[in-house]
Amino acid sequence: MLYPLFDKDCELVCWIKSNDHIFDTDMNWVAYIRNGHAWSSETGNWLGPVKGLLLLNQSGQPIAWNPKEQVKGTARPPRPARAARAARPARPARPARPARPARRATPAGGWANESIFAWLGQ
Repeated sequence: MLYPLFDKDCELVCWIKSNDHIFDTDMNWVAYIRNGHAWSSETGNWLGPVKGLLLLNQSGQPIAWNPKEQVKGTARPPRPARAARAARPARPARPARPARPARRATPAGGWANESIFAWLGQ
């Protein structure tokens, strides 16, 4: 199942298939998830931790979230060992556009400074 992820301004920025893959809003495969971390599908570089339906940057700040998940940052996580590259998944059908969620309070430590696009481009 695909879940929508929103940025700090409550804009839809990507879709996540739990503990598996991340797709942009055009359903292009942009990242994969291994051992609780996101990795760029283009470069294989580490992007940051994934806590359920919450994406964090390498500093532990929230970058994208789903209303089902508590939005909170963490201390700077240690860099994990490089994960094996994932095989390209089949392109999923585009889900219906979700309702815009209510704005969340700024988490302790703040939101990530970079956009989801900068995060994915690492």
